[in-house]
Amino acid sequence: MYTVDLNADLGESYGNYTIGNDEEIIPLISSANVACGFHAADPSVMLETVRMIRESGSTGVGAHPGFPDLMGFGRRYMDMSMAEIRSMMFYQLGALDGFCRVEGVRMNHVKPHGALYNATFKDAELARTIAEAVKDYNPELKLMGLSNQNLVRAGEEAGLEVRHEVFADRAYEDDGTLVSRKKKGAMVTDTKQAVDRVVRMVKEGKVESINGRDIDIKADSICVHGDGPKALEFVREIRSALGKEDITIQTM
Repeated sequence: MYTVDLNADLGESYGNYTIGNDEEIIPLISSANVACGFHAADPSVMLETVRMIRESGSTGVGAHPGFPDLMGFGRRYMDMSMAEIRSMMFYQLGALDGFCRVEGVRMNHVKPHGALYNATFKDAELARTIAEAVKDYNPELKLMGLSNQNLVRAGEEAGLEVRHEVFADRAYEDDGTLVSRKKKGAMVTDTKQAVDRVVRMVKEGKVESINGRDIDIKADSICVHGDGPKALEFVREIRSALGKEDITIQTM
């Protein structure tokens, strides 16, 4: 019997702009990574997202902190000091935690967003700073990071519970990092391909890189980007396939 978490990045609407299908996706996943106002979201969106998660009854709430880059959706790298990163983490975790308290739910985990997440692939110091900030804010929070990479290693060293994340809709380099969105083939857009990859990552611990090489991977949690054009379709089909393969979906 296999067990895996199914997560999505949500709460990324802003003002009059609606992004994603949060209301439909939330009941189908087991963990939601909620934008904290820096790369996306505003206070009203954050409150409504946490409320929808509470009403779903079975989805874990996680913070999705990113660089302060609303125009770039947090997908542009920003050169910040480690002290700035640390304070930025506290600010965003505290913001989401406040909405969780008001709605009577507990924040369960932290997963950095976009360029902040990707920068940890090569920057071990950044990964350590993020992990230590999470621990200092609340050592009971779980830290999610790319499978077998710096962020989960830093989390383990900090004494946090970690979750190795894999992606249904992203291509991998030979070293197990994600292919840059600037490169052709970075996104997986075929539903069957995404589903087949997910099942293999969970059951075999393998994924094929963009260059056709099999690489080892650990799948504690599967991510589908909530802003993707096929996000809802991907989530539905992945749930169906996991059920057929006797893989249980469970909140981390």
